[in-house]
Amino acid sequence: MNMELTPDQPRIDADGFVLRPLRRSDAGLIALYAGDARVARMTRSIPHPFPPGAAEALIQRAQAPDRAEDVWALDASASGGAEVMGLFGLERLDRAQSEVGFWVAPAFWNTGVASAALKAVMAANPHQSQTLFAEVFQDNPASARVMTNAGFAYLGDAETFSVARGAKVATWTYTRKLS
Repeated sequence: MNMELTPDQPRIDADGFVLRPLRRSDAGLIALYAGDARVARMTRSIPHPFPPGAAEALIQRAQAPDRAEDVWALDASASGGAEVMGLFGLERLDRAQSEVGFWVAPAFWNTGVASAALKAVMAANPHQSQTLFAEVFQDNPASARVMTNAGFAYLGDAETFSVARGAKVATWTYTRKLS
């Protein structure tokens, strides 16, 4: 099996870029961007400092046939842009539900990339989900706006552990029906 390909994960066209499955050559940019404390601190699972080999391990998990989450690179290289602007994940849950997760490199913050990626994934609906969920740290209003601007409704407050912060973080949970 060619581990450079993830055949059961579609490429999704977005406004000005594509969401494509991860490839081994993405490791350097993923490590660079995920290694930025500003990115890591807004996620549950990215450690800071970002350890050697972590990007390669992420790519290997994303390419596994038995993965629970599809992960895409936000790639604008076809139009002269960056090959990796961030990552977008869609985790399979039960009962035709999926959970959305994403991070965008600081160089692309406030450019609409996250909103365009979310809109494209919702339109493609690769998991054939009836409902999407998302969790946003309460000190990340930009990501909260991405969710509410895409029609997600506030569901409630919770908390989750952030590896980079080494602490529990207050979250807002959102949901959106697709069908």
